[in-house]
Amino acid sequence: MSGIRVLLADDQPLVRSGLRVLMADTPDLEVVGEAANGAEAVRMSAELAPDVVVMDIRMPEMDGIEATRRLTAVDPAGARVLILTTFDEDEHVYGALRAGASGFAVKDMALDDILAAVRVVAAGDALIAPGVTRRLIADFVAGPAPAPERVPAITGREQEVLTLVGRGRSNSEIAQDLFITVATTKSHVARLLTKLDARDRVQLVIKAYEMGLVTPPR
Repeated sequence: MSGIRVLLADDQPLVRSGLRVLMADTPDLEVVGEAANGAEAVRMSAELAPDVVVMDIRMPEMDGIEATRRLTAVDPAGARVLILTTFDEDEHVYGALRAGASGFAVKDMALDDILAAVRVVAAGDALIAPGVTRRLIADFVAGPAPAPERVPAITGREQEVLTLVGRGRSNSEIAQDLFITVATTKSHVARLLTKLDARDRVQLVIKAYEMGLVTPPR
């Protein structure tokens, strides 16, 4: 069985080299290319068809947010983007996620956690590093509040699930809160992804805020 094809996009050669060595020792991950800026990442993604692009934010020529926007606009079902940057830059998390990133991780995470993040994103799920959800909320507080959107035709239970997803709850936590099974929770999440035309769980979090189901704390 072929492994997860990964494209590394970071303007620091040392970071790319470290990630390549790390993934070389991991049977299910294969680094298929390295890009030194966002423009290269977009071009190489089209050529190499990776499953996941591990993307830095601050890069020359084209930053990671714009590169992510272009990648997801060209092929929404194509490579998924995992933003991997320093914690000091996490003020960009909202822009990165709105651009279509499927996850956001920080470089000071444990190496095993970074590998796990790549696998989670490749599997079609979404991942936000611990603490980043709080920053996402803070971005809503700091910026102009979006007008609440009309909630599409979702059931009451689906609205409850979406609200809890927006609060950063996991499937097991949602199941416990609502006294349902994890399998039922997964089914509700899957239906929400379809009904709301959301790429992944991260976009469901954003939808929950935009619909006014979750209110940022003041």
